[in-house]
Amino acid sequence: MTTTLYEDRESAIHRLNPVTKLVAMLSIIIIVFAVQIWWVALGIVVFIVVPAAVVSGTGGRLLSLSLKLLLPILIVLVLLQGLFFPEGTTVLAEFGPARVTVEGLMFALGIGSRIAALVLCSLVLLLTTNPALLMTSLTEKGMSPKMSYVISSTLQIIPAFQTRAQSILLAQQARGLRLKGNPLRRAGAILPLVSPLVLGMFTDVEERSTAMEARGFSSPATHTSFVVVPDPVGQKIARWLLIAVAVASVVLSLLGVFK
Repeated sequence: MTTTLYEDRESAIHRLNPVTKLVAMLSIIIIVFAVQIWWVALGIVVFIVVPAAVVSGTGGRLLSLSLKLLLPILIVLVLLQGLFFPEGTTVLAEFGPARVTVEGLMFALGIGSRIAALVLCSLVLLLTTNPALLMTSLTEKGMSPKMSYVISSTLQIIPAFQTRAQSILLAQQARGLRLKGNPLRRAGAILPLVSPLVLGMFTDVEERSTAMEARGFSSPATHTSFVVVPDPVGQKIARWLLIAVAVASVVLSLLGVFK
């Protein structure tokens, strides 16, 4: 079982410098939350994130993961804001105390589109970026090895939790744990998994901390790598342009341009 979502493929997106993809993801997140207009976030998803997934060959995996992560969130968001938005005045339908209003649906659309942009661009980064290369690239840019490791490990935390949870579940089933029955019984059967999962993650943290110290992560000396990650001038310029656009969107938002 894998502990990362990364898919090793040969594509233009995969060949980009990991720092370029990280800056692009962070810039997109800043832009969609600074420019609080639903069609901006939707446009970024349709014209940037989806084409990037198609070019990289990760479209199918992105669709599968996004449905699992986004669909429940969006359904709850539409139900809560669409039916119980307190500032809604344009009523489309009424169901007792619940009212479907245009304002509530538009609010849900705005929040939902921004959440979708955040999740989808993050997943594209995870699917197309080797965590080890990202760590190397960040270190080459002058970031401390410890901070680079923290960022790299953060990208792997979800698949790491999934892998450990599956291992614990299989072990518990081998010992006679039953997952069949009504929903309450299944929920009760899952509770014994929580303790070993949390304790196991703490054990992993301790083991990784020891491994980091053994490899000299705290050493003040300059760290070198056997792997050199290509970083063309064009990508360096693109990163600064992305940062400039993100900063400009925040400034314009503070000035009230997007209201």
